[in-house]
Amino acid sequence: MKRDVEIVIISDVHLGTYGCKAKELLRYLNAIRPKTLILNGDIIDIWQFKKSYFPKSHLKVVKKLITFATKGTDVFYITGNHDEAFRSFTDFELGKLKLCNKHILKLGDKKAWIFHGDVFDASVQHSKWIAKLGGKGYDLLIAFNNLVNWALEKAGKEKYSFSGKIKNNVKKAVKYIGDFELTASELAIENQFDYVICGHIHQPQIREVRNKKGRCTYLNSGDWIESLSALEYHNDEWKLFFYDDEKHLLTDDDPDEMQEINSTLLMKLVTQVV
Repeated sequence: MKRDVEIVIISDVHLGTYGCKAKELLRYLNAIRPKTLILNGDIIDIWQFKKSYFPKSHLKVVKKLITFATKGTDVFYITGNHDEAFRSFTDFELGKLKLCNKHILKLGDKKAWIFHGDVFDASVQHSKWIAKLGGKGYDLLIAFNNLVNWALEKAGKEKYSFSGKIKNNVKKAVKYIGDFELTASELAIENQFDYVICGHIHQPQIREVRNKKGRCTYLNSGDWIESLSALEYHNDEWKLFFYDDEKHLLTDDDPDEMQEINSTLLMKLVTQVV
């Protein structure tokens, strides 16, 4: 049975890369029925896109996202840095699907400011080639990490995250994440938003930030490479969904959504945009 959710936010899926956990994401998407679905950047990784690598599971995610829009879900695709090619199509609308750079969401008497977050990243804004090189290195690290974790699982041992270890132990990485969250929150307070919702840094989070001018709640939807997380809003409450914690509650893939799809047609659609 599908679970009704008012709002679902996912980001940093990076379809088209080896690290993307498309099968797990598809299983999650098949288990929910959201009124609003917000894709907060880096859904298709155009920076690292290769025609030689876009598996059927990745195409099925694209099909599922389109299916949501055709079945009544409001779908907002907010562009990120890895799918920045879509920014030339900002404000494009097709039925229930809308492409935008940011989105303001009204939740009763509160307002949420939603954007990807790469605007805070100096390496992306001023040294794009360095950021792209780093993206390729990260993808290789994740591919190697997946191989190691496969071996660990076979041996009955716990999974290990190389990038997580780096982020948690390298002072510059810890400072970058802290600065990112604080900058986003202070801007939201300055502009009188109750919530600020980002992606980009692959760090799922919900926390309150206060300063002399006020307070807001900072939220980050994480990613579908390592944390496998999403933000959900239902009954006036935000919560983080973690696939690894909830996968035992998910039913098998929806047979209607898992039928053979026209891969050639979808691939043509993706490559035309890229």
